[in-house]
Amino acid sequence: MNGLSVSNLSFSYGTKPALQGVSFEVPAGHFCALLGPNGAGKSTLFALLTRLLTSPSGDIHIAGHALSKTPRAALAKLGIVFQQTTLDLDLSVRQNLNYFAALHGISGRDATRRIDAALDKLAMLERAGEKARNLNGGHRRRAEIARALVHDPAVLLLDEPTVGLDAAARAAITEHVHRLSDEGTTVLWATHLSDEVGPDDQLVILHRARVLVKGTCGDICGATPLAEKFLTLTASTA
Repeated sequence: MNGLSVSNLSFSYGTKPALQGVSFEVPAGHFCALLGPNGAGKSTLFALLTRLLTSPSGDIHIAGHALSKTPRAALAKLGIVFQQTTLDLDLSVRQNLNYFAALHGISGRDATRRIDAALDKLAMLERAGEKARNLNGGHRRRAEIARALVHDPAVLLLDEPTVGLDAAARAAITEHVHRLSDEGTTVLWATHLSDEVGPDDQLVILHRARVLVKGTCGDICGATPLAEKFLTLTASTA
């Protein structure tokens, strides 16, 4: 599978389970929302997907590479946007992306071409020379997403990427990332906000360390609004 596959993944902090037998797949070029309340296990899952944590059980495959067996190859196919901003605020947008490209061994004209293409996809090319600290929250987040695309990843992970943004900025970021999936990038978007998920999106609902339901949002919800369906599902397992 060239997208993302998680199979029977479990993890505990001491005696407290954070994930229990979590399994789902995101086909290549699809947008999948990982929806769950705070404490559901989303951040633990992202830590395992990025190898900040390792699990004694379960399997993760990223663009066909087993994370446990070939971590370097798997992680090379991964783009990551964490919940907390990691831009150097004293550098310009382009300098931030140049530094990231250098870490991946990309330099010269190739780096310039990739950076310009990534910034253009996020409508940030005209702000390339601005210092990161002078950007508003939405544009900082766009810059971070562009940075995550510089090495041309097959799979893009975003952990609560719109936290702290206003409604207009959230809508713009969500639209940009959906467009990336339309262009072939596999996207896993962790959120606790149901309005960021469209009816055609893949959906995994995580609650109390387990997957409650998975499929397309439209199939899961039918005529019921996602917010209402989510409350019903999570209340029934409280």
